[in-house]
Amino acid sequence: MAMAKAKSTALSISDKCRNILGASWEAHLNTIKADAKGSKGEIYTSRVHYMVQKGIPYLIVPENDMHNINIVIDERGSLSVCGPIPGRLTTLLKSLGKLPPRIAMTGDVLLMKESKVPVIADSLKKAILMEHKAATEASYGVSEILSSASTTCRSRNEGLLSVLNEKSSYSIFKFKIGSCAYIDSSGSCHNIELDNFEPPKADLLLPFSAKLIDGINRSDPRRRALIFFCFEYFNVTARDALLLSIDHHGFDVLAKVPERESLLNVPRQYHWKEFRFSFKEVAKDIEDFCSMLVELEEEAVQSVKSYSGL
Repeated sequence: MAMAKAKSTALSISDKCRNILGASWEAHLNTIKADAKGSKGEIYTSRVHYMVQKGIPYLIVPENDMHNINIVIDERGSLSVCGPIPGRLTTLLKSLGKLPPRIAMTGDVLLMKESKVPVIADSLKKAILMEHKAATEASYGVSEILSSASTTCRSRNEGLLSVLNEKSSYSIFKFKIGSCAYIDSSGSCHNIELDNFEPPKADLLLPFSAKLIDGINRSDPRRRALIFFCFEYFNVTARDALLLSIDHHGFDVLAKVPERESLLNVPRQYHWKEFRFSFKEVAKDIEDFCSMLVELEEEAVQSVKSYSGL
């Protein structure tokens, strides 16, 4: 069985941080502006690419970016990474006055020894090529979902492979994490104890988060299945539902559900609410995740047949 009925396990804040860090490949890096006289105290921000290897975030920064100068004077920096919120989800969250969940880290942006840069770059390319291979060799069902995503929605291997293959030069920095906080969609900040935080490892699921989410949300049958899940596992009749996030242990759905019982002759009011669905087993990769999702659909259908007499 993919899931026990009406039973779901909430992710820890540490897990949420790890999932966001493992799912994305773009971040906003902040460093302190510097000139010949030293640090000015003003903050310089730009979008950079990154990848986590063996628990260490490596930043891929164009050589003409001011960060290269700033960290020579002051290594202190901060990194902000948003969870993947593709397509319609972005518009919906804005309409609800919410922001994509994100993590904020402070630490040191460290120069790499020149001899180590090619080694790290090669290691990053190998990891990206593994993700690319997983996508190109995916089963028909998985490929169908990935190809349903918008052309503007890219997986990590598509984004980083193009960056690392560019002729333009870039620098690779190591980001030594000093603190980490999770900021939820309502803006509440949750600090993480670094002793309890384990950075993401090599992964063949999370890097495909954006494309999986967008691909499923663009499929009417898949979205109807999400509505069905809400009814079967939470006894809630939803008018609409979107996949909000995925991870190795399950997924989150944002569903439009009715408010509490309304008075007669008064139009029923609806609001958006999150629901967590947990797998009984860990999904190791993208194939596992999609297989468990299909199994969940089949279980729900069989359950309805058993008590409806169909």
